[in-house]
Formats: sequence, structure tokens, C-alpha cells
Amino acid sequence: MEKNIRIAFVSFQLESNFHAPVVGRPDFVPDNYFAGEEFERLFTEGAIRVPKEFIGFSETMDTLRAWERVPIVTAVTSPGGCIDQDFFEELKADIIIRVKATMPLDAVFFAEHGAATATGDPDPDGTLFSQVREIVGSETPMVATLDLHANVSPKMIDTVDMLCSYLTNPHMDQYERGRESALAIDEMLKGQKTAKAFVKLPLIPPSTSLNTKFGPYGDLIDFGQQQMTDQVMNVSICSGFSVGDTPKAGMSIAVTTRGNSDLAREVAARIAKYAWNDRHRYTTDLTSIEDAVSLMLEHSADPSLPALLFADPADNPGGGGRGNTTYILKAMLAADVKDALLGCMFDPPMAEKSHRLGVGAEFTCTFNSQDKTQFSEPLICQAVVEDLQDGSFVGRRGVMKGVQMDLGPCALLRIGGVGVIVISKRRQCCEPMMIERFSVDLRTPRSLVVKSRGHFRAGFDDIFADEQIVEVDAPGLTTPVLSRVPYENIPRPMYPLDHDMAWEVTVQTKFA
Repeated sequence: MEKNIRIAFVSFQLESNFHAPVVGRPDFVPDNYFAGEEFERLFTEGAIRVPKEFIGFSETMDTLRAWERVPIVTAVTSPGGCIDQDFFEELKADIIIRVKATMPLDAVFFAEHGAATATGDPDPDGTLFSQVREIVGSETPMVATLDLHANVSPKMIDTVDMLCSYLTNPHMDQYERGRESALAIDEMLKGQKTAKAFVKLPLIPPSTSLNTKFGPYGDLIDFGQQQMTDQVMNVSICSGFSVGDTPKAGMSIAVTTRGNSDLAREVAARIAKYAWNDRHRYTTDLTSIEDAVSLMLEHSADPSLPALLFADPADNPGGGGRGNTTYILKAMLAADVKDALLGCMFDPPMAEKSHRLGVGAEFTCTFNSQDKTQFSEPLICQAVVEDLQDGSFVGRRGVMKGVQMDLGPCALLRIGGVGVIVISKRRQCCEPMMIERFSVDLRTPRSLVVKSRGHFRAGFDDIFADEQIVEVDAPGLTTPVLSRVPYENIPRPMYPLDHDMAWEVTVQTKFA
């Protein structure tokens, strides 16, 4: 009788904004760090508590062969700063100890983000991959999924048999990438060997230029998928994370073939040349705060005009932003904007005070009374507590559909003509339930402001078409205006910072 194949599951997901506050143990433990049996129990809960890649992988592998899932560690937290080196060493040691204890393993599947940085290691993903590889040996299949914003290093591609990045932004295909990874590992278990090629481009695209539904990145992803043949196993094109500020910054092309190194090199070079020739299209199209407020006033006064969604990409918690800058809100209040809603302001002390005072209370509120991070400026205003919620719900649409979410104690405040949702756990506003929990009909506000870079497009697309979306130019830790990012660690020259630079495609097939 054929033995069950044993496949280890590991996930370490952090997107590190170099200029955001350091991430440590409290950001992972106890809510976002599960190991062994605790990790396995997450698969039996009704709402999704594990990376969707694991679900897609598991359900696919179930159809392919008898196998056993070996849950090692899942450590997934919201984007922030670099991970504290001591805590990363602790996390890594836990993974290594558990991998050793579960040997022998037939394969390892990583569901990573790929843009983490540690305070003492610019490539913690690569470090983790290489140390697991040392344990399981060179013949054990290892596959890793990555976010499209991964900052990929040669070490990362060298130590796994295949990298498999998402194809969509907003990220809607994690399940499918898990399925693809299961099919690949099944092939490898049957003896298929892979060949890989890698190109690192000196190109950092602005975050708001990376929608895959339209624009240059969507065209590039499509071009990459057109290279898929029966000999090309995977094409992964990662834009990189523009505010990661790391030595491994820049767009990357990773091609995996079924053992054909020359083909991998050829395809990687072709895609890299296409990307570089198209580099001038990666631009921003932002609206000033003043002009955004004028639009709010105009559309509030004229009901024949459509409602508008205003995105604040520079303060996106999904990229390490604090989710609490007041620049847009301050301008809205000064202009006496009506029929508007802002989601969501991260301010735990304000949420706690609102719960203590209760619904109906009118009080003087001070946003950012305790957060001293750059750009988190205080704002004092009069507010009324309209509603209170506990912040626990299951996402219903877009990126977070079916996912168990917890924003901590939350409040809906009324400040003049603007409703402001205050949350206790930092998350980007990309899910309708973050607002609808307060019995708010999203079709009611004439102006909806969201602290998000792009995932809101998948959550609110049934109400706001692309032409109803305005991306606002405000200060913040996640600004898409790259000239404002105080880069310290990226390689130079780098486009578009060094606009007139020249570059020739260099393909790596040896990574040592």
C-alpha cells in the first residue's frame, strides 16, 4: 500500500516598510502565531483563519494522492516596519525545531509574503528558506507562494524548487496559487526536476501603478502568462515593495521550467526586456487634497453626480502606514464637507474613550494623542458617539471574503458632516463589513474616504466604478510619490529615481 506523503506547511508573512515602527512579538502573539496542533485546528473553523494558499493546496492535493498535512508554523501579521531581529530568531528557531522534529518530510510548502526585512537581516525569507533546505535536503521538493509585492532575492529562488507569486492586484488568487503549488509538488514527487532563471530589474514602480486589471503591470502579468507552455511551469513577476527600502529592492522575474535551463533563461530575458521597455508607464495620477475636497463639496451639493470614493494611499495600513493621519480629515472639516464618511482611523485610546462614554456622548476628541510616529499629527475636534461595535466579523467581499477579522473595540463618531470610524487594531479599509457593521448603507455617503492603497477596489467595486475613484495626494509612510521616500538601502541607479539611467538585461541561473 502506498504510504501517505507528508508535506510541511510553513507561513511567515510580513510586509516591511523600512520607515515604519519595528514589528515584534506583540504583533504576532497571541492572535497571529499558531504552531502544530493549534495551527491544524484553524483548518476546521468556519471562517478562514489561515492563508488561503493553504486551503487551495490542501483541497487540490486531496484529489491527487494520499497525503498528510504537517502544520509547522503560521505567523501572519499586518504590514509594519522591520521585524525585531531577536523575535525573528525566536520565530525561525521555532520553525527549525518543529521541522526537525517532524522529519522525514516528503515536501515543504511555504505561504510567504516575501517583503519582510529584519532589523539585522535584510532577507529573512531567504534565510528561512535556506535553513529549512539544510534540514530536509536537496532532493525534497520545496515550493513557496509570494505576494506580488515581494522583494525577491537570489537566495529565495535558489533554495526552493519553484516560486509562485500571485497574479492579481488586488490579491484575489491566493487559493489558485495554492492549487498551482500543489500540482507542482505532485509533479516533483513523481520525479520532475525544475530549472530556474531570475532577473532583478532596477525598477521600483509606484504602488498606485500596480493594478492588474488595467495599466502597465496588468499588461506585464498578461505578457508573462502568454509565455506559459508545456515546458514552462511558472512565471512569477513581482513588482517589489516600493517603501521596503532594502538592498533586494526592485522588480523581479522568476521563471521555472520543467528542467530546461536554456528555456528558463530565454523566457526570463524576454519578459524582463518587455518590462524595462515599458517602464515609463509606471506613473502616479494623484489629486491634491484641495482639489479632492472641492470634488466632495461639488458632489455633495449635486445629487445628479455620482458618489465618489477617495483613497488615501499614503496612509495605507496595508503597506505599513499607521492608518491615522489627519491631513484629509482636517481639510474636510475646514471646508464643512457634508454627507461624508472616513474609514478607518486607527486610534485605540479614542476607541476606548468612546466605549467608556457611550452612544450619544458629545466630547472633545484628540486624534493621535499617543502616537508620535512621523505624519501622525494630532487633531482636536468636537465629536458625537453614534455607534459602538466590538470589531469582530467575517469579511464578505473582495480580498477578505470569508476571512475572520478583528478590529478590536470600534466606534462611529460624527464630526460635523463627516462620519469617522475609529478602530483599535490597524487594518486598511478594504472590506465593506468594516463600515456596514455600523448599520451604514454604503450607498448613502456622497464621499467615502478609505485608508487603503488598492485592495478597496475589490471590496467596493459593486458601488464605486473605477471612474468614481479619486487617489488623493497626502503625506504618509506609504506615499506612492517615490521622490518623497527617504531611501537609505536600495541599490542605485534605480528607475524612476535615476530617470535617465541605462540598463541591460542580466539573467541569473546560478545563484551561489
